[in-house]
Amino acid sequence: MQPDNLISLKDDMVAFIAGHGLRRFNGYVTEDVPTVLFEEDDPDGWKDFVEHAKAANAAFVTMSEVVLEKVDVALLLEQLHEQSFPDDDAPEIDDAEYLINHVGKTGYLQLGFAHQGVMFLVEVTTEWYERFQVLMESVTDLGGIIVDDSDDE
Repeated sequence: MQPDNLISLKDDMVAFIAGHGLRRFNGYVTEDVPTVLFEEDDPDGWKDFVEHAKAANAAFVTMSEVVLEKVDVALLLEQLHEQSFPDDDAPEIDDAEYLINHVGKTGYLQLGFAHQGVMFLVEVTTEWYERFQVLMESVTDLGGIIVDDSDDE
């Protein structure tokens, strides 16, 4: 079970990467880049990933983190209230309000390395961050719906 704050895991990753003589580059690898996602059930599987990077002679390992900010939760709540109006008791609003408990916590970590034109990635998330992503996607998806209320007379 993952903790609800990945900051100590991040510190472990930084030390492990340095201990293997690899450099670390702060950067997020987007979905637009050809990628292979490292899948491992072991919570320490990311260590194997770093060892693979070293074995592949990677020049560096990318690292990205997401820390939940108060403004992120406020924006999400505002959009949910607009979409749920007049039902302010929507369960999504309760879920978003619960996220306030996680402000300032690290909920997502991504490590990556390039090899033969492909980025290899490992991602670690908390449950609350996954819920945050689902809520953000629902707001984005609903925000993209265009209602044509013009009369076609």
